[in-house]
Amino acid sequence: MISILHKLKKLRGRNLDELRVRGAQAAHAFAERRGWSEQARVPSDAAMLRLIDAAQPGGGIVTADSLLAHFHARPSKFFAGFDDKEGTTAELRGRFGGETQKAVVERAERIIAGRFDLLGLRDLNFGDPIDWHLEPVSGKRTPRAHWSRIAYLDAGVAGDKKITWELNRQQYFMTLGRAYWHTNDERYARTFAAHLDAWMDANPPKLGINWASSLEVAFRAMSWAWAFHFFKDSPHLTPPLFLRALKFLYLHARHLETYLSTYFSPNTHLTGEALGLLYVGTILPELRAAARWRALGSGVMLAELERHVRPDGVYFEQSSYYHRYTADFYTHLYLLARRHNESDQSVIEKKLSALLDHLMFITRPDGTTPLFGDDDGGRLVQLDERAANDFRATLANGAALFRRADYKYVAGAEATEELLWLCGVAELKIFDQLDSHPPARGSQAFADGGYYVMRDGWTERANYLLIDCGPHGQANCGHAHADALSFELAARGRTLLVDPGTYTYTASSELRDSFRGAAAHNVLLIDGEPSSVPGAAFTWRHVAQSAPRQWISRERFDYFEGAHDGYGRLNSPATHARSILFLKNDYWVMRDTIETTGAHTYETRFHLIPETHLVIEATENFYAVRERGDAAAPALQIFSPAIDGAWQSETGWMSDCYGRRREAPICARSIRATGPQNFVTFLIPHAAPQLMDETRVLELDAQGGRAFSLQMRGDVNDVLLITGGQLVEAGRITTDCAWAWLRFRRGEELPEELILIGGRQLLLDDREIIRAATPLGYLAARRAGNKWLVETDADVSFSMIAPDASRPDIALSSR
Repeated sequence: MISILHKLKKLRGRNLDELRVRGAQAAHAFAERRGWSEQARVPSDAAMLRLIDAAQPGGGIVTADSLLAHFHARPSKFFAGFDDKEGTTAELRGRFGGETQKAVVERAERIIAGRFDLLGLRDLNFGDPIDWHLEPVSGKRTPRAHWSRIAYLDAGVAGDKKITWELNRQQYFMTLGRAYWHTNDERYARTFAAHLDAWMDANPPKLGINWASSLEVAFRAMSWAWAFHFFKDSPHLTPPLFLRALKFLYLHARHLETYLSTYFSPNTHLTGEALGLLYVGTILPELRAAARWRALGSGVMLAELERHVRPDGVYFEQSSYYHRYTADFYTHLYLLARRHNESDQSVIEKKLSALLDHLMFITRPDGTTPLFGDDDGGRLVQLDERAANDFRATLANGAALFRRADYKYVAGAEATEELLWLCGVAELKIFDQLDSHPPARGSQAFADGGYYVMRDGWTERANYLLIDCGPHGQANCGHAHADALSFELAARGRTLLVDPGTYTYTASSELRDSFRGAAAHNVLLIDGEPSSVPGAAFTWRHVAQSAPRQWISRERFDYFEGAHDGYGRLNSPATHARSILFLKNDYWVMRDTIETTGAHTYETRFHLIPETHLVIEATENFYAVRERGDAAAPALQIFSPAIDGAWQSETGWMSDCYGRRREAPICARSIRATGPQNFVTFLIPHAAPQLMDETRVLELDAQGGRAFSLQMRGDVNDVLLITGGQLVEAGRITTDCAWAWLRFRRGEELPEELILIGGRQLLLDDREIIRAATPLGYLAARRAGNKWLVETDADVSFSMIAPDASRPDIALSSR
């Protein structure tokens, strides 16, 4: 009775179409369990051959031999890398020989020996012969029951089901295929054929965990499609094996069209399944159902495009890894649509370009990509040996497809092996001839997705920061993390502050929540609570709502401000706002503002990469966090006033790929305080650690705000005032601007640069320098000889004169 009531509760609020689809799928599963469904049986040879359109192989009696011969002879409608075997082989062995070939062959040899590198795990052993239902880390083996009866989310039943599924995607067939094309060694083809046969023996239709996820069925179907093309000319792909595999591929496609995740997981599950249908319909046009599968697959993907990709190009689940999946899915859809001269290419082009733009801008200076949100460690295809957080092959594909010189530049300017296989030799050569130059802009706001990127260049030594102030996720937010106002940072090109990743989904609920929780991100915690509260593995009990307040991006600086309401649920509610001023080629200043009336404990947490070794130095008024280590490596120095809390070092974890984790340092600042708070942190990148000794920060006396003096080099002194909007005086400077930054040279009375945000006036030595009729958005000014160059978004009066009047008075009003 309880079970029935639970099911009825889950159906509450669902529309009629969802009830119809879910009801039909439940009925199909019931029929399979009872043995009534034809999908629960492998078709006989005769039944399978009746599913073939005899006109496709040329008429006459269709046999296994004639089918394989036809597959060999007909023009391929698959990816262009298989159009010109001689040309592709020449490029593969020439351009991608050497170390790349060595890595592929070594990995293929381990596969032959029964050792697999999957996700972030290395050298996994699934037994000899392979046990396709084993999860080797936990030792759990799922039963060969009907797929609908397997509780694969239960670690006690399946361990970490993703490890089992990753083997059964059989994407390692692509590794064997690439090694085969490199070497012509038939051992790789023989291993493929043996594993394909063994998998079909061990996984009868609808029995076992490997039929439980439609997405996994789709990935496996796509892997077989690639394998058929890699091993097309091998004697090990025999007519009987080919016919048997076609039967299973037919069942895979029937499973996909029956159990599309239209309402179960209408995210990358649904689009990946649709792409699987498109694949099968593409490589097997001889099947009578092929046209239906192609139409259904492409139709679903096109229908989901507007919903899955926000107007600014951000994937709607707020996960960079699933964003990459989506960009790859639609790249394949676009390529296959182009191969078939279909008319919907322009629709795909627009959204795919937006997806790629986002990937381009979030790419770090070292070429890797931040892993915000969930990372499941998988790939659509395994066509290179890149690290899991290196998405540049996707950008290289985009560069060739859309002739984008900026994509090419950020992708590393060199062609990739994946580009060869997907687009062929001709596109590879076009890529070679394509110009390469940095994007026109460095910093970029993605307001719909809520990501803001600050950078001062596109070189390998650029400074970079990405902050998250967007939606928590989509629907049940299954792949989101509690990362409201978290950020990542690279100092002089070196990635140092990071999102620690995902590590696991279902193997351990404790570790799942640890990695996706707020404490595992570069955030401010209140009373030790997360901003968003995890529920089950893919749900949340409370979700923080984030909202940007201001974004300004100019040549000299970027400014961001945003807030979230995640702590409105506390007994004494609190609102957290974070603002960051980035002085390009210099440093960042971060302010955390808390509006509350109560007493709380505040903790600021920064997660660093494993290779860093922290030193925390305390002076009378400031804490400084620095790195002890390689004198040649770029470094980050963190300053904060002692009154804002004491820093301490902790040890945490970082996972740069699903299933793998390493110890990594955390620096955390904590304080107990009552009422509204403002915490200030200086994040100062250095080209080398020894330059840290030249940096000093002092807090100045200021009423109604905070003021600081920052000295980084012997003759440069920066003064920063941060106010609450009221008039504040600190030394020679008086202002009502929210932020006022001025740079002075030793011996100079006048600043050489200044930046103002908000407010109406600035006084220097009681002389009014700037006055605006309405509050400023921003003003940036710099001195060039005896002239001032001013950039602002408001009508202002600007007057700067030395106290001895030796410098001419300059008044400038500019917009």
